[in-house]
Amino acid sequence: MANNNYAATLHDLERFEEAKSLFQKSIPVAQRVLGDSNALTHRMKWNYAKALYKDDGATLDDLHEALTTLEETARLARRVLGSAHPLTKDIEAELPKSRAALRARGTPPGSA
Repeated sequence: MANNNYAATLHDLERFEEAKSLFQKSIPVAQRVLGDSNALTHRMKWNYAKALYKDDGATLDDLHEALTTLEETARLARRVLGSAHPLTKDIEAELPKSRAALRARGTPPGSA
């Protein structure tokens, strides 16, 4: 899954639009090939959500999608990897940041 490394690098370079596009293509492939319970699939969804909410041009839909993606991914990672796993902790640590980005836009989570 070399696309994950490339997409993560695009994210790190703050080239969010390109990263989002690549993740949108790569995540369904990872889900089909590796399954929803695979750690790499979790990591890809986590990075996709970060690319969504960290983009200065993020829409409210992007912010809601980021939060939903993180919540679902955290829930699955806890179930599959356990709450003490470093990836689960990293995903869960992103939740307050995503919620804060949504609140900064004046829309509390779950109200839109």
